[in-house]
Amino acid sequence: MLDNTIAIILAGGAGSRLYPLTTDRAKPAVPFGGKYRIIDFTLSNCLHSGMRRVLVLTQYKSHSLQKHLRDGWSIFNPELGEYITPVPPQMREGERWYAGTGDAVYQNLYLLERSGAQWVIVLSGDHIYRMDYAEMLRAHVEKNATVTVACIELDVNDAKSFGVIETDASQRILSFHEKPEHPKPLPGNPGRALASMGIYVFRIDLLIQTLRADHDIGGSSHDFGRDILPRLIDSGGGYAYLFGGTRGRVSPDRYWRDVGTIDAYYKANMDLLKPIPPLNLYQTDWPIRTYAQQNPPARTVSGASGSEGITINSIIAGGAVVAGGSVQESILFSNVFVDDEAIVERSLLFEKVYVGRGVRLNRCIVDKNVRIPDGEEIGINLEKDKARFDVSPEGVVVVPKNYRFAGSG
Repeated sequence: MLDNTIAIILAGGAGSRLYPLTTDRAKPAVPFGGKYRIIDFTLSNCLHSGMRRVLVLTQYKSHSLQKHLRDGWSIFNPELGEYITPVPPQMREGERWYAGTGDAVYQNLYLLERSGAQWVIVLSGDHIYRMDYAEMLRAHVEKNATVTVACIELDVNDAKSFGVIETDASQRILSFHEKPEHPKPLPGNPGRALASMGIYVFRIDLLIQTLRADHDIGGSSHDFGRDILPRLIDSGGGYAYLFGGTRGRVSPDRYWRDVGTIDAYYKANMDLLKPIPPLNLYQTDWPIRTYAQQNPPARTVSGASGSEGITINSIIAGGAVVAGGSVQESILFSNVFVDDEAIVERSLLFEKVYVGRGVRLNRCIVDKNVRIPDGEEIGINLEKDKARFDVSPEGVVVVPKNYRFAGSG
């Protein structure tokens, strides 16, 4: 089956809710967890699931993403018909960008047709999770489904942001509603609903037929959740695949996060610092692959004042130096420098951030190449911070990439 399957990763969204982290990069290229990019989780799932033909549909601000794919994911052998290929809009259907998730695939139907595949799995490039797609594919084939939708149980209020599914006892899908105001709860459990994870398996000829029909329908938004799935499900033969079950080779931790907002993204990073992380990056049989920079080891060292550099319950990437400062419950990406008597608490510092002497940071995300001058405070006085930075609804302060402080040159 795997030899007859092609994967499509939707990675072209603007990611406006993650602004300013998406000012210069696509959402799937946003750094995560000290050394990764968000898309690494979906790509690692493809790798470990045995998916060897992967198309990554890019669009907005894709340079960083395409560079990451080149540097970290040029691992398959094209002579064996294997590839991970970025596909920007080709303008094959007129001079226009991708207009919806379904339209992104529609504009590249020629790639599906010439692939010779029997099945296609459609994935999102902006979620954090582990999943064995091969088991979902097997379930799809066993049930001879027209479409299989990966699902997860969520709190009813959280489900409002996703497609909500109703099934019968055999997991046949009875209804699908995209982002309903009042999600239909699970039978016998009024506080929970079954939500789509944005992962779909189709028989490739049926998907091609459906996308062509959708293209000809006036008023369609050409979106999988709003248009494509409801039509297929109404015709019968759609099934739900429950995430985190006993099938597959991944430990059933049931961890899946849509990191589409600053607060959701921040919480997912902080999850990695829990005593027993709900997502275990150290799982040896399903490692998350990424581009590995050639950096020296991280280290702590005494500062000029004689204070010892310390790190407590933190993730510290290669090349980072804590020189007399204190880093607590934080994630430091590569080549970060924390100077004497600085205090960094519950913060994310991206690549090449310099933290000056006596700086205090609390619940911050500092994007790359920022030099924070001596004595600066961020995340301490939110009213002051709101005048110069973006502050999330839950009080996370985001310092944008290449930000220059007044008077720092």
